[in-house]
Amino acid sequence: MTGKTKKGEVWVFAEEENGRLADVALELLGKGRELAGRLGVPLGAVLLGGRGTDELVNRLSPYGADKVYLVEHFKLRHYQTATYGKVMCDLCEVHKPQIFLFGATPMGCDLAPSVASALGCGLTANCTDLLIGDHEKRKNILFQVHPAFAGSMIATVVSNGPHPQIATVREGAFVMPASNAHHRAELILSHADLDEFVPPVRIVESHREEKTAELGGARIVVAGGAGVGTKENFKLLWDLANCLGGVVGGSRAAVDLGFVDERYQIGQTGSTIRPWLYIACGISGAAQHRAGMDYAARIVAINTDPNAPIFSFADYGIVGDLTKVIPRMITAVRSGVSGKTGG
Repeated sequence: MTGKTKKGEVWVFAEEENGRLADVALELLGKGRELAGRLGVPLGAVLLGGRGTDELVNRLSPYGADKVYLVEHFKLRHYQTATYGKVMCDLCEVHKPQIFLFGATPMGCDLAPSVASALGCGLTANCTDLLIGDHEKRKNILFQVHPAFAGSMIATVVSNGPHPQIATVREGAFVMPASNAHHRAELILSHADLDEFVPPVRIVESHREEKTAELGGARIVVAGGAGVGTKENFKLLWDLANCLGGVVGGSRAAVDLGFVDERYQIGQTGSTIRPWLYIACGISGAAQHRAGMDYAARIVAINTDPNAPIFSFADYGIVGDLTKVIPRMITAVRSGVSGKTGG
């Protein structure tokens, strides 16, 4: 079990699969840089794989990591909980980080609790924000913010257990940092003690499917229409949804324009939902769309057209450019959480 340390590093799991680095890993490096700066400690990225990860190391470096811990072994070519977990625990025992962040991806949600259990430390899942603050007599600890009770409230969690403090974080919860081509991370090659290790599972074949939208039981839905303008602008909706602990949806027009997959469609020819909060961005409010979201308890509409039909039945209306309104909403939500925790 790792001991407590006041100067342990902040680590980010640099998740990769089939030679592709997960976007959430880069997003977490941005937040990790902020946390590490607040604590006055280095930021490390942990990269596990088979062989040929040089390009991924080069990609991590410009995003703020001070160190990249690289572990290569043929048994790490494909993800398995047992092998990855053993390597992670061995690294933590040697280097003793005080914070370890994972993306709330299928891999991260499987690996992080396994590591936390093996090390006997705490974990907060599905976080939407992370802050450094003081709690009682403890100074500079991690405040882990995540939705609770089906998204009806926001909880702030602190860990009283041994380090590292582990958290999984929703994809899109943090903005991906700007890259700095001049920044160089220290590469630390680490040994994987796996030669005699026999994993309990043998991979015979691997099949992957994209995860499906979970609109039916969502408490908060952020939906976009043709008025969003571009697929790039639609990412703002993902950021807001992740910040609020909600999911993303779209109108038929947004689907037809390719802004979002048809699995996320809401309306007469899509899903019918009953969320606690529905935020309509760039949606005119046609009858076909209203048929799918009319049962929402609260409706907030954002549109540049003050005469859009959606304003006639929305509980709250914002006339404005969503590319300016949504970032301000995200800032307001996060600053409100920050004010409560004192982080």
